[in-house]
Amino acid sequence: MTDLSFTLSRAVAKGRRDRGVPKSRQQILLGLLNKRAEARRQGLNEQERLLREQILWALPVNEPEDA
Repeated sequence: MTDLSFTLSRAVAKGRRDRGVPKSRQQILLGLLNKRAEARRQGLNEQERLLREQILWALPVNEPEDA
């Protein structure tokens, strides 16, 4: 039984490797936008509001260039 448990835990860990770790700020923003859209479809107003705040935080900030 322990061999099966060990094999299962290795398979799960291998499947999770490098997943869930965003590669860029754009991926974070995309995930937040998708979650917000789903919250809106589900009618979860408070969750949508919280996601909107996170989206504003995740937007890239560009400094104005001096001409």
